[in-house]
Amino acid sequence: MSSAGEGLSRPLPEQVRLHVVELASQILGSMPQATVPAPLRGIARFDPRKRAKLGGAPIAAQLETDKKFRELVAETLAASWPELVESLAEGVVPPAAEPVLVAAAAYLTRPPGWVDMVETARDDLERSAAVAEGSAQEQALTRLREQLAAQKAAAKEEADRLREQLKGARSEISDLRRRLHDARERAKAAEAQAAEMEEAAQEAKAAATAAGSAGESELRRLRERVADAERQLEATRRAAREGRSVEDTKVRMLLDALQDAAAGLRRELALPSSIHRPADSVSSVAPGRHGVQAVPARALADDDPVLLDQLLALPQIHLIVDGYNVTKTGYGSLTLADQRNRLLTGLGALYAQTRTELTCVFDGAELNGPVPVSAPRGVRVMFSAPGQIADDLIRQLVRAEPVGRAVAVVSSDREVAESVRRMGARPVPAVLLLRRLGRA
Repeated sequence: MSSAGEGLSRPLPEQVRLHVVELASQILGSMPQATVPAPLRGIARFDPRKRAKLGGAPIAAQLETDKKFRELVAETLAASWPELVESLAEGVVPPAAEPVLVAAAAYLTRPPGWVDMVETARDDLERSAAVAEGSAQEQALTRLREQLAAQKAAAKEEADRLREQLKGARSEISDLRRRLHDARERAKAAEAQAAEMEEAAQEAKAAATAAGSAGESELRRLRERVADAERQLEATRRAAREGRSVEDTKVRMLLDALQDAAAGLRRELALPSSIHRPADSVSSVAPGRHGVQAVPARALADDDPVLLDQLLALPQIHLIVDGYNVTKTGYGSLTLADQRNRLLTGLGALYAQTRTELTCVFDGAELNGPVPVSAPRGVRVMFSAPGQIADDLIRQLVRAEPVGRAVAVVSSDREVAESVRRMGARPVPAVLLLRRLGRA
């Protein structure tokens, strides 16, 4: 936009030009199509938001050359800013008016001295731009100073961190050097020790070779001595067998003589062929005759009760069993009837194997009537009488036996065990009988 014929020596300031073009583009949209200048008719059909941007140059040129179009735009401006236009027409510029608006109004309305008004607005705009630029530069400088200070602080922190890392690295290198030195010293010592051990191994190998030769010689001598000992042992056994045969003959003759003497004495005293046992003389409550036969117990363990086996091997031994003490130790979760049946079944099997006299004693003090028990063959079953406990009945049975007869009492009751021990009987823990019955 030039100033030809209007007195402007320089183009309008860019801000003023944009403002004037914006006003003109708004007028184009409201003008009838026939009144729109021919060069701007195509621009008038643009979208209002794009009209000033896309048609800025043609609109500015039309304002510069078309006085009528410029006056039309000036009328619109005067309608919007009447006071400003009147002041400019009087040659007075309001002190609070914006320089851009003053220059645009002066250019469109062309009051007297409008060129000076435009130039004055230009100077104001340039000063404002210079002040704004200086302020922006000052702000930029302030930001740069702050960034520089921050970078200096960060650089100082990084330098401090690197110094600490360097210090730590130096310390670690020193430690590694010391460890390397120690490792080398240990390696030298290990090499020396390995050499010594190799030398000792060679010496040991030589000694072992010599010892092996000596051992083989000694082994041959020992084998010869063992062969001689075996020959002597065989000769000794042969002599022992010959001597034992003579002794066995003598013992057998003595036993035959004793048997003949016993048979003669039995005939002389007219003793019955079947006699009562001492335990039969002890009074007790007899069990009832009705009951259920129990089945034999299955094997429960593989341990051999050596003590009980040795006792059962004694001739004419009497084994007395504390019934409930044994059953409550072995199968206390069963009812009393099932406990009795299981124990008596096992004792019957034990009698069938050993033919030992067996007496099983139960506590009958709390029973109101006969107990349905079926005693197995060879097992004597006894219940204590009212007012009597089974422990007392067991002591009576032990006391009834003749002096010298082997008697064993199976009970884990400490009082019973101690009392029968004082009476000459051998106490046996209940668990041994349970294991023996389980093995049966």
